[in-house]
Amino acid sequence: RVRREPVAYILGRKGFRGIELAVDPRVLIPRPETELLVEVALELRPSSVLDVGTGSGAVALAVAHELPDSMVTATDASDAALDVARANAARLGLAERVRFQLGSIPEGERFELTLANLPYIREAEWPELAPEITRYEPRDAIVAGPSGLESIRELVPAVGPEVLALEVGAGQAREVVSLMRGAGFDRAETRRDLAGIERVVVGRR
Repeated sequence: RVRREPVAYILGRKGFRGIELAVDPRVLIPRPETELLVEVALELRPSSVLDVGTGSGAVALAVAHELPDSMVTATDASDAALDVARANAARLGLAERVRFQLGSIPEGERFELTLANLPYIREAEWPELAPEITRYEPRDAIVAGPSGLESIRELVPAVGPEVLALEVGAGQAREVVSLMRGAGFDRAETRRDLAGIERVVVGRR
């Protein structure tokens, strides 16, 4: 810890809602604010859920754990992250409930709810982040590009016609609402985290 290694990586585990996840530097450490995405799923109780950028599998596995009737698909651009997520699914007894796939949005499939915690930090912000992040957590899962919205801009127009919920950075919610409305999600709203930050944007068509 003196070397600023996060406690979750030292212990190799992190709690997220009602489950405990194995974590290591291949994946982001799940944050409490990301639980807002699971709360959206609990409100809507969809029969099919897509979790884009699943990382450790936190969101997908929490949804599968709390909504046993939902079919859950989880995707990630990182093979290494998917290895962690699959191992977590197996350890939690959820391997038969969640399908993992490399990539972003499965082609030709439709989902009632799409959830995503994508990279949303600007490149210029990276050096200013805590050493616990810059020395240990995967940069590609944190930094989106010069504006911080590159990954979100790519995903929003590609999502199917149901409901989309995105975690966003502080100060990004208004712009993401505009992006959603421009992509046909005419009903878009924000959800605040415990710090009062507009942290999740939910769009409906």
